[in-house]
Order: sequence, then C-alpha cells, then structure tokens
Amino acid sequence: MPYVIAGHCPDVMDTSCTEECPVDCIYEGDRKLYINPKECIDCGACEPVCPVEAISQDRRVADDMTEHIEDNRRFFTETLEGRDEPLGAPGGSHKTGPIGVDTPMVRDL
Repeated sequence: MPYVIAGHCPDVMDTSCTEECPVDCIYEGDRKLYINPKECIDCGACEPVCPVEAISQDRRVADDMTEHIEDNRRFFTETLEGRDEPLGAPGGSHKTGPIGVDTPMVRDL
C-alpha cells in the first residue's frame, strides 16, 4: 500500500487530497477518507495538501498510527456495514461517489 490516511482525518475530511490525486483513488467514507491500495500509483501528490498531515507512505506512518494501515485496506477488502460486498477496486471514487460508511475501527472512535 503506497499511501495511507491515518488517524487525524476522522471528522475533518478535508478533500484537498482528492483534488490533487491524478488517479482518483481516494474514497469518502462517513467520517474519514481512504486511499485504495490497488489504485494508488505512489505519486505523493496528496500528502503535502492534507491540512492535518494524516497522509503518509505506509512505511512512514507514525508508530501510534500503524493500525490505520490495515484499517485502510479493510475499507476496500471487507464487506462494510450496509453493503452487500467489498468495495474492491472500482476504478475511481468519482464512479462510486461517497461510500457513506466507515470501517468498524473508525466508526467506533
């Protein structure tokens, strides 16, 4: 997973990063944004525009935020509440629009 959005994003959800992403791989949950690990091209365009510094490469996530690496992956690979199947890699967040649900970890914060 090249880039990941960690714990400073919930309830902020500034979408500056989505505007910078050249491959449209940042998806909107209910309280947090998530980067699709299969669609991200590791360009880093999203990282400097995040106003809360929640985005970093997976290998540079702060030690107290490492659980967000796996949680970000779960958003795409597990069937979330109210959905019939995992989101997977649909080919861009503009195709799906807001997903409107979060992983249990973020939902229960």
